[in-house]
Amino acid sequence: MKISHEKLVWILRKMVEIRAFEEKVREIYMRGLVPGTTHLYIGQEAVAAGVCATLQMDDYVVSTHRAHAHCIAKNVPMREIAAEILGKAAGCCRGKGGSMHLSRPDLGFLYSSAIVGGGVPLAVGAGLSIKLQGGNRVIACFFGDGAANTGGFHEGLNLAAIWKTPVIFICENNLYAISVSMKRSTAIENIADRAIAYGIPGVVVDGNDAIKVFEAAYNAVKRARKGFGPTLIECKTYRWLGHFAGDLGDLYRSKEEVEMWKETCPIKRLKSKLLQDGILKHEDVAEIEQEVKTGVEEAFDFAIKSLYPPPEELDKHVV
Repeated sequence: MKISHEKLVWILRKMVEIRAFEEKVREIYMRGLVPGTTHLYIGQEAVAAGVCATLQMDDYVVSTHRAHAHCIAKNVPMREIAAEILGKAAGCCRGKGGSMHLSRPDLGFLYSSAIVGGGVPLAVGAGLSIKLQGGNRVIACFFGDGAANTGGFHEGLNLAAIWKTPVIFICENNLYAISVSMKRSTAIENIADRAIAYGIPGVVVDGNDAIKVFEAAYNAVKRARKGFGPTLIECKTYRWLGHFAGDLGDLYRSKEEVEMWKETCPIKRLKSKLLQDGILKHEDVAEIEQEVKTGVEEAFDFAIKSLYPPPEELDKHVV
């Protein structure tokens, strides 16, 4: 399939936004401004951007504890995400969800669950609601390799397959569940091979190649909209940093491994292709990067200056 130039540029811009945003989150975290903890997405940008580029505005996303990127790729304003991470009332959940519980349903970002694998059953339920209502929307459900070893993953895929719910399951296999290597936790090489047990397609893609991710997601979305049910896509990728912002990741990974994966940087790969194909010029890329930098700085300036929720709101907007 042929991807439009506009779509490719959109994907690159989103990837640059995600990288710049996450680098700023890490800086803010190290300054002690983030209440609680936060999990960064640096190195995995092609997955969030590539998948969300195939979605319509009213399609849904269900995310994980590592949710900032999916939220950005679903076009939730960065200032709302930044404010939420800092626990401010201007955040998308009025500062009560924080980094791991982002939500903006009106933009299709249903929820991000801090429970490993917890988003899978939620996505299946939302998919069933779409089917019962006769809608044409789809749901992209992101989760990691660790979540693929939970009961909720297997139960969710089984029900989604039986009911033919319009869910695209995206396993972001970054090779580590916190500090446990997939080699120690999983007997098979490809998590996508588990799809055969549920009678649904299983696809393995290079998760650092945004175009390959887009193509796999596009086919899965098209299939779901036709009523043929779910697809399991495994994106092989890598997080450059540790499990959470304060984790250096150097106790369970070698420097050589990290550097090897950095050589396959998803942003550099797509940028190089767009330059090589004449879709963008160097000055175009520089303009995108400057606009993104300005946007991220403005988002966090807004978040830092925003107010915390007032005490009288303590028991509001929660269940």
